Amino acid sequence: GIAGNAVWMSFIVGAFIACLTGLSYAELGSTFPKEAAEYFYTKKAFRKPLLSFIVEWMMIAVGVVSAATVALGFGGYLSNFIGVNAISAAVGLLVVCAFINFWGIKQTAKLNILFTIIEMLGLVIIILLGLGHLGSVNYFETPTGFSGVMSAAVLIFFAYIGFESIVNISEEIKTPKKIIPKALILSIIISSILYMLIAVSAVSILPWETLGQSSAPLADVAEAAYPGSSAFLSVIALFATANTV
Repeated sequence: GIAGNAVWMSFIVGAFIACLTGLSYAELGSTFPKEAAEYFYTKKAFRKPLLSFIVEWMMIAVGVVSAATVALGFGGYLSNFIGVNAISAAVGLLVVCAFINFWGIKQTAKLNILFTIIEMLGLVIIILLGLGHLGSVNYFETPTGFSGVMSAAVLIFFAYIGFESIVNISEEIKTPKKIIPKALILSIIISSILYMLIAVSAVSILPWETLGQSSAPLADVAEAAYPGSSAFLSVIALFATANTV
């Protein structure tokens, strides 16, 4: 709604900002491969325990709010399918995720990989649905010019948050000094490419004005390109939200 057909440019700006942060995390993660990463980095840099304490509690607050928000999203999707109470479903998901984390890091990692593959499958389907519509619009059309592209990038940056969590499992990895930087950089590159392709595909199938008013834009894109497919995307959304939590 803000960037119009040029929304793909907003993802490039978001990727650039994420890359600066990601490279910093990659450098610090390879130098200090410790859990409670942000606490440790701040402590080493400023040698002020109170500042480190505040920074780590800020990270915990972000994690709690993010997990709660996405868990409610999961509850909403599940409620539409089987009529269960959305808040009860959200709480149930949090309990299940806590149990899996308690069970072990290998089990958690395997589940993350499986859910991520399913999640990416949904995104790839949207990209494939848009192939037949490529070139149907002007991809530089924007209602508010470059300022709109930049404003959208601020909102879009939320989609990049999460890659920094990789550093918090440094002590669980066999060769963190090599693996952590590679994982961070690859996660940003892969995500950025997927996001830009999704953006181009979405505006090729549905007008940006329609997408800007939608509460479930990707489901609407799938439905417009292939009627009846929105339910399938909603199932994938269950895996996506569970994975994020």
